[in-house]
Amino acid sequence: MENLMTNDAYSTLRVSSEHGVARIVLDNPPVNALGITMMRELRTVLDALKDDPSVRVIVFSSADPEFFIAHVDMHIAEEMDALQELAASAPADVNVFQALSELIRHQPQVTIVKLAGKARGGGAEFVAAADMAFAAVETAGLGQIEALMGIVPGGGGTQYLRDRVGRNRALEVVLTAELFDAETAASYGWINRALPADELDEYVDRIARNIAELPAGVIEAAKLALPADDFKEGLLRENDAWASTVSLPTAQRLISRGLRGGAQTRAGERDLEGLMRGVAY
Repeated sequence: MENLMTNDAYSTLRVSSEHGVARIVLDNPPVNALGITMMRELRTVLDALKDDPSVRVIVFSSADPEFFIAHVDMHIAEEMDALQELAASAPADVNVFQALSELIRHQPQVTIVKLAGKARGGGAEFVAAADMAFAAVETAGLGQIEALMGIVPGGGGTQYLRDRVGRNRALEVVLTAELFDAETAASYGWINRALPADELDEYVDRIARNIAELPAGVIEAAKLALPADDFKEGLLRENDAWASTVSLPTAQRLISRGLRGGAQTRAGERDLEGLMRGVAY
């Protein structure tokens, strides 16, 4: 376990642990796209932490203040062998993207996202999978961008959104494919709270420490009383919906146009919604 808690063990993560709080910093330039390596490394460290009773809270943040996780790497289909290998190690009845989200949702520790920048697509699903999320008012943004790529969310987002914000707002998020600011996301119940950017670090650090210092058994009892819902049937429906769109020529064309137009560059990702709407015509 000690080897897995050193930065030398990872190329896309910075991992540390102190006083019962593990901190996982996402660090995959240029925009923290969720690719094969990051998914594999996240699964490795989360699997290891599940069996570490000394860690009681996990805080996720980004090394890039502008981007938490941009979205799933739009080049990922070019690594099909590695993707299939990762999928083969996933639990039954979930796809490779849902497997990561479900791992986060079912961690025995309390999982907290500190969101300073943008999280779209798979990044937004990551945020919704965590137990708690706190975001910077001035700089954070959440969006399910997939519809503009000709697909639907496929990493658990449809189920987590409906659970958090209700069906009507989940449909709004998925079908408008807009970037939602932190205050709106908080008012919808998508995240716990929106805070001034200069207060975010101190606030998240304080609640992480306070939770980690609770008497023995309290966290376990709370998570037993408030378990993560079982979305098995919903995840299967979501995967069917995602699979029915991702292989269509329209999706491949839009993703290719998006990449040529600047997606996954820092400039392009600042207004990815505008970029993708522009390449659709």
